[in-house]
Amino acid sequence: MKHYISVASLLMILWLLLSGHYNPLMISFGVVSVCFTLWLSYRMRIIDDESHPIHLSGSLIKYWIVLSYKIFLANVDVVLRIIGVRPVEPQLIRIPFPKQDDLSKVIYANSVTLTPGSASIEIYPDSVLVHTISKEGATALLEGDLADIFPAKATQSNEAQQ
Repeated sequence: MKHYISVASLLMILWLLLSGHYNPLMISFGVVSVCFTLWLSYRMRIIDDESHPIHLSGSLIKYWIVLSYKIFLANVDVVLRIIGVRPVEPQLIRIPFPKQDDLSKVIYANSVTLTPGSASIEIYPDSVLVHTISKEGATALLEGDLADIFPAKATQSNEAQQ
């Protein structure tokens, strides 16, 4: 039930922010739309711990800020390699996942791909195959450069489950 309340809150906030109209008619349309969406989600059984990870919600803002910063730094690095200041040295490496639940694997692989100069190629049960344009990028990923942006709470709860 807490997942449905959380989804309903997020949907209503999104509705209000995107509509920009706060009169009773528009708010009632939003409430009806959110209720209809929740009813469909309930019928389809798509809201669960993995589809809406409440335990990660508190750290989501920090994750996006840190990821945005790393994307900025990777962009600068790629530009320097394109103009010839730094060499291009393609690497293909396998990086172990920082956590073993499916959601964390997907988020990690997508985070690697979002940073310019690296791309997740294939996901294995315990690792991800990554292509980078530099030895420095490969070394940073192997040392856990992106793994450290994941919430500590999720890591502790995963370790407790294993």
